[in-house]
Amino acid sequence: MSPAVFSHGDLRLYLLSLLAEAPQHGYGIIQALTDRTGGTYTPSAGTIYPRLAKLEEEGLVTKTVDGRTTIYSITDAGRAELASREDDLAGIEDGLADSVRLIANEVRQSVQEAMKSLRADLAAAAQDDRKAAGSTPPRAPGYDDERVIARENLARADASINAFRARVRSDLRTHVARGGALPTQVVTELESAMDAAAHAVTNALAGLPGH
Repeated sequence: MSPAVFSHGDLRLYLLSLLAEAPQHGYGIIQALTDRTGGTYTPSAGTIYPRLAKLEEEGLVTKTVDGRTTIYSITDAGRAELASREDDLAGIEDGLADSVRLIANEVRQSVQEAMKSLRADLAAAAQDDRKAAGSTPPRAPGYDDERVIARENLARADASINAFRARVRSDLRTHVARGGALPTQVVTELESAMDAAAHAVTNALAGLPGH
């Protein structure tokens, strides 16, 4: 399970810190939280607006309506609370950084395990093909056409690649849709792992008859 991004009460203080930088409308606050957490946390409107309303009740936040947009601003009382809780805010910032790193590690490990499994399957398939090539007696012309077998195996390989692609793509999209982070480093490692798998296939084919 991914670690919680904000502990109880931390989001309230973090909202004050965002508004201390500049007045914001609700969507802007949600976007700022998404950006600050590297996509780890994308809160819903149902999470943000009740907290803003509570901060307003406490006199820490005020709002003004500009057409259809409601702009929230921090009050002097809100700034005073922020100043009195600087250490708490620093702890929240550290916690956010830790959460992003932990979730990035989870994605990275998942990708690495998937690529390791693919390389193992490819190596086993290549080994089986070498054994079959060495043990199969010569056949009469036209019997069990090797080109038919090759096409069948190519179809199997295509299906395996497509299944892998669909699995990884689904995992990545689901992770991001749930608010998970997807750092550039993870994508770079995925690209490197796929490149390594492609080289493994090339090397396996190089050792087969007819290559």
